Amino acid sequence: MDWLYRSLLSLIATVGVCAATQGNNALTGDWRGNRSWLAERGITFDLDVANFYQGVASGGVDRRFAYGGHGDYVTNFQLGKLGFNEGLFLKVRAEHRFGENINADTGAFLPAAVLADLPIADSEELFLTNVLFTQALSERFAVFFGKLDTLDGDLNAFAHGRGKTQFSNIGFTSNPIALRTIPYATLGCGFAILGEGGEPVFSYTLLNATDTVETDGFSELFAEGVAMAAELRMPTKFGGLPGHQLFAGTWNSRDFAELGQDPRLVLPNLPINQVDGSWSLYWNFDQYLYVDQCDSSRGWGMFGRAGIGDDVTNPLSWFLSFGVGGHNPMPGRNADTFGAGWFIAGSSDEIGPVLEIVFGPIDDGQGVELFYNWQATPWLNITPDLQVIVPGRENVDTALALGVRAVMAL
Repeated sequence: MDWLYRSLLSLIATVGVCAATQGNNALTGDWRGNRSWLAERGITFDLDVANFYQGVASGGVDRRFAYGGHGDYVTNFQLGKLGFNEGLFLKVRAEHRFGENINADTGAFLPAAVLADLPIADSEELFLTNVLFTQALSERFAVFFGKLDTLDGDLNAFAHGRGKTQFSNIGFTSNPIALRTIPYATLGCGFAILGEGGEPVFSYTLLNATDTVETDGFSELFAEGVAMAAELRMPTKFGGLPGHQLFAGTWNSRDFAELGQDPRLVLPNLPINQVDGSWSLYWNFDQYLYVDQCDSSRGWGMFGRAGIGDDVTNPLSWFLSFGVGGHNPMPGRNADTFGAGWFIAGSSDEIGPVLEIVFGPIDDGQGVELFYNWQATPWLNITPDLQVIVPGRENVDTALALGVRAVMAL
C-alpha cells in the first residue's frame, strides 16, 4: 500500500536531493543549513498545515461557513545511514486537527473535507498515527511493522492525496467501502512486492481490528480480532500511456455491534445486530490521456473506483466514482493541478432502517467535486473547491458547498 511506498521509496529518492530542494520549497527554509545537514545523514522532514474555509451556501442541514485545519508532521529516518541495518527505514507521523468544519452540515454521510476531522473528530490534541519501521530485504521485497495510518491505501494517480493535494471529499481520496473494516490508525505488519521503479505491485497488511489513535495500541492488540487488507496494483500501458489497475479486499473479524464513531464517516453511535466479521472488495484505475514529453511526471487523465461491502455491517453496500484530473497543460502553470469527479454511494438495506431512527428515510447518496490547485509559491498551494452533494437522507436538500483550502509546507 502507499504508506510503504511513501516510507521506503520516497525516502530513497528524497534523501539524495533533499539538501538542494527541501529548504527552498518550505516556508521555514533550510534552518540555517541544518535541514540539509540532517538530510545528508538520512533524516528528512515533510511538515505542512492545511487550512480549510468552507461553507454550505444552500441546502444541507446548516447553512454557514467555518474555518478549521489540520497539521501533519512527518519525519523520515534512513536508519542505514545512522548505523543501523542497511535498508531499514522509520517513518514517524504526528497530526492534529483544529477549528470547525462543515462535514456534518451537508447532511451527507461522506465528509466533504475528511482531513479536517482527522485523526479524531472531537479533539484538537496531537496524536502519533505512524511509528512505522520498513525493512527492505531486496530491491523487490520489503516488510513493515509498527503503528500506521491507512489513509494512504487505495493509491490513485488523480484521486488520492490525503485530502490536501487533490480532492477534499472522502469519496475521492479513497474507496469509502473499506472504512468499516480497516481502522484509521492502529498497530500492524505486512509485506510488499515491488515492481519496476519501486512501486508496490502487491501488498498484504495484518492489523489490529480496532482504531488506537489515542493509545500506543499494545494493550488492545488483537483483543477484538484482526483486520486484513491485500492490494494488487498492476501498471498498464494502454495506448502507450501509463496507468494502473488496482484490485483489493479487506476483512475484519471483530464483532460489529454498533456503527461507532469514525471521523471518515458522519454516523451516529447506534446499535446494530451483533455480527461476527465484515468484508469489502474494491477496484480502482487511473489512466493518463496525456503526458508531457519534456517531463514524464506531468500529465492528466481519468480515474474510477468501484466497490462492494458486507451490507449486514457496512452502512454502504456499494460505491462507484469516476472523474478526470492531473496537471494544468497550459505553459507557465506547470505545477498547478485540477480535478473533477462524481461519486454515488449505495446505502445498505440492512443498516438503512437503523440510520432512519436518527436521520429519517435513507436512500443512496451522491456528489460532484471540482477543484483547481494553484501553486502560489513553492511552499503554498491554494485550492478553490466546489461540491454539489445529494445526501443519502431523503429529507435533506441537495447541498452546495463552496470553499478554499490553503496548504503550507513548513
